[in-house]
Amino acid sequence: MSNQKSYPYVTNLNVQFQPLELIDERALADACVHPWYNQTLCNVNDSVVRLGVVRGEYHWHKHDDDDEFFYVVEGQLLIDLEDRTVDLKPRQGVVIPKGAMHRPRAPERTVILMVETNTIVPTGD
Repeated sequence: MSNQKSYPYVTNLNVQFQPLELIDERALADACVHPWYNQTLCNVNDSVVRLGVVRGEYHWHKHDDDDEFFYVVEGQLLIDLEDRTVDLKPRQGVVIPKGAMHRPRAPERTVILMVETNTIVPTGD
């Protein structure tokens, strides 16, 4: 990973919570001061659940071998695809299939949960 491109996002891949530990998503999101923050919360079998607190644009990318699930807790998440934009509001989610070029962006502070394999590289392949 030493030759991986650097991005202006805070991405914490460490698993913060173990089984049977309470996860207080609101407290974690409220404590976030970064414009694009991603924290791995827990493992679920061969996947992870991540918390994102985002505002602004991520870069265009894809995951060759992994699907991603995005779920909006609060705010609005736009996911640009090559042929359209998916507009997610609170309590809405979508699966972005492996190989699909996409760019998440949030016009306002937005809190999201993501489910993806535990081997995925969040910045893309």
